[in-house]
Amino acid sequence: MEKFHFEIPGPERKADAVDFINEFYRFDVKINGTGGLNRYVDDYEGWLEKLELDYFREADEEKVPARTYFLIRESDDRIVGMINIRLALNGKLRRYGGNIGYCIRPAEQGKGYNKVNLYLGLKVCDSYGIETVYLDADIDNPASWKTMEALGGERIREYYDAEFAHCTVVDYRIDVKKALAEHPEYDGKLLQIIAKINNKNTSEVFS
Repeated sequence: MEKFHFEIPGPERKADAVDFINEFYRFDVKINGTGGLNRYVDDYEGWLEKLELDYFREADEEKVPARTYFLIRESDDRIVGMINIRLALNGKLRRYGGNIGYCIRPAEQGKGYNKVNLYLGLKVCDSYGIETVYLDADIDNPASWKTMEALGGERIREYYDAEFAHCTVVDYRIDVKKALAEHPEYDGKLLQIIAKINNKNTSEVFS
């Protein structure tokens, strides 16, 4: 059985991270949940600085604090997914975007990895006292919204978004503690969440 952990991006992951993003371009697949990594392919170090600013910023109507993680597969120590967790919501994110954006690299999709990705994300949310998570997806991206439903997501709205997505969007909410309690099967696939900051290993433990 494959096992996974979250890792805070650090300098040692540069080559793997750039390859991760370039795979989306090779497959011509939409990129979500990377904390803007796709805009920093030629400035990975600048992206790491951005992530630090993202984490410590104060919420306002322009931006909110967020944490971005790599989903690492233990068997080959490879980035197979990413997730961006907004630790607070402003008006814009309440209308579109919600708390979480996520993705699995194209060659690894269809293996159920994003359910593990979201489950770990919910553990992070629980550790920050976030009781209800809001997410959305394009209606024509069933892989995303079925992942939400698999972790207890309740569809609360379906609408055509002319402001941001320019397509039909489905909104979901997840009761974090309930989802974690009802899906213990994913705990067997997880290892301790490892944070690698400035080449030093520290622990961010979400239990």
